[in-house]
Amino acid sequence: MQIIPAKTPGFVKSLFPNLVWSVNTGKKELYLTFDDGPIPEITEWVLQQLKNYNAKATFFCIGRNIEKHQQIFKSIVNNGHSVGNHTYNHLKGWKTATDLYIEDTIKTQKLLYPDIKMLFRPPYGKFKVSQSKQLQKLGYKIILWDVLSYDWDSSVSKKMCYNNVVDAAKPGSIIVFHDSIKANKNLTYTLPKILEYYSKRGYSFKGL
Repeated sequence: MQIIPAKTPGFVKSLFPNLVWSVNTGKKELYLTFDDGPIPEITEWVLQQLKNYNAKATFFCIGRNIEKHQQIFKSIVNNGHSVGNHTYNHLKGWKTATDLYIEDTIKTQKLLYPDIKMLFRPPYGKFKVSQSKQLQKLGYKIILWDVLSYDWDSSVSKKMCYNNVVDAAKPGSIIVFHDSIKANKNLTYTLPKILEYYSKRGYSFKGL
């Protein structure tokens, strides 16, 4: 059930000003992000949809999925998309000791290519202040979001998922999707329509 608003409230952003919620731009640009992959067929489908619109995006990958699906991960990078760290085991920060959380993140970073930016998104958007401080000391840029599509939520209809994005996105918005099995039904309906809708309105899609 969708409880948190699709558009991140300004007061929430103000509580964590050192985190990245959106991109300050005067251009018609959107920043699509995909969490939880890479996953066979689903991630590959996403890559094709993005290619159809010459769109770039950012994929926040789970370490164990990178190990299982190395060729798909290579395809993400080879197609010019940005890649970020989403921990190795998709840990919920609130329920994980800080030292274990950092170890899990570093384990994933070792699977990424050396020249990849140190971008990090906490799974579920949940983390302890101690975790964020340590990650930032290590050089990570922590990426949250401006817009949630709620593609993973089975109680959210395909049309609602689409409207969540269209009603909330503006230039510079960081938008959350998931290249995951759970999100697949809403994703396959919404993503092509979002790419078409904004492309027709002169927007481009960039990686972080």
